[in-house]
Amino acid sequence: MEPSPSHSATPPLPSKESLIKRYKPIWRLLLIFNLALGGYMFAKSRKKNMTMEDRGDAKTGLEESKAAVKYPFAPTATIPFVEEPLIPIVATKPVKVQEPIPEDQQRELFKWILEEKRKIKPKNPEEKKRIDEEKAILKQFIRAKSIPKL
Repeated sequence: MEPSPSHSATPPLPSKESLIKRYKPIWRLLLIFNLALGGYMFAKSRKKNMTMEDRGDAKTGLEESKAAVKYPFAPTATIPFVEEPLIPIVATKPVKVQEPIPEDQQRELFKWILEEKRKIKPKNPEEKKRIDEEKAILKQFIRAKSIPKL
């Protein structure tokens, strides 16, 4: 038995339509949305520029004449409005003054730091020299009768 042409194993052919034609409504929607967004942004910036130009002490002729009667020495020239950047006001907390650490605790701390410095393995002679200098300073603080206040 031969297979009938309707039961053939060939996959269906992809449509000859291009992707642009297939997704035409989506393309149109994207284009309209982008144009609307651009128009909105353009109008908003233009409105902002116009309101900045309109600010100031510009008056109409009638208002200007009334102002001249009330204030005969008032300048008639308008002062351009310069918008200053807003600086946020940050509430600062008062600084807590810590109690000084007692000398015996400072000595214990210096001893601990000295032990940690002794555990460090230097990688080069400069680092070894620096660590030795730091250890010498720590030993001086530990042996001193009084520790300087910072």
